[in-house]
Amino acid sequence: MSEENIKPAKKYYDNISVGQRTKQVIYFVEQHDKPVHFDLFCQETPALKTVLLVKSKKTADMLSGFLKEKNLNAVVAHGNHRATQIQEALQAFNADEVNLLVTTNAIFATLELQNVQRVVNYDLPQEPEQYFKSLRLIDEVGESISFVSSAEEKMLDTLEYMMRHDIPRKEIESFTHTQKPEQSMLPKDKTKKPRHKKVALKAKIKAQKKAKWGPSLEENKDS
Repeated sequence: MSEENIKPAKKYYDNISVGQRTKQVIYFVEQHDKPVHFDLFCQETPALKTVLLVKSKKTADMLSGFLKEKNLNAVVAHGNHRATQIQEALQAFNADEVNLLVTTNAIFATLELQNVQRVVNYDLPQEPEQYFKSLRLIDEVGESISFVSSAEEKMLDTLEYMMRHDIPRKEIESFTHTQKPEQSMLPKDKTKKPRHKKVALKAKIKAQKKAKWGPSLEENKDS
């Protein structure tokens, strides 16, 4: 049979095929250690054109400040940015003006990225298909790196099951795992109080009003 008659093998893009073709690596690291771990990762690996995927806008903003402190040139794009800001970040990345783009999975799905060499899952995505979408972006030509905390191991198991493939594990020799900071050492939590505490507080105030004004207080004034 002549070479002209040989047809190239058909290429499949299902999860199993893409997962087996694309280089993937897992690093086990707890959430509070991830910033330091990423800094060391950048120091000890080649400077490739990288998309850093995070789970939230808050994490993206935190990393933006951290990377500036480490003099790592990066652009950030997430849902709190205007469309023009996101487009400017995309253009800078595609034009190779910067080689690191920090973004969320939601925004990543809307971007037309060019010549990406590496995807780093700073956080594993909440939906498996988001992970496989990033694999298809770098199919065969790039590498996928994932930082996996103990809380994300269930998602890792799901991804490996879906691709019928165990992802190799690696470690950074210079990295040292640390204990999670005590709650008292963390910044004050400004989130809302649990609903049951609100209900108890409201009932307490209502009781105080009744005690002060007596039974003549109308119910609608209490609520």
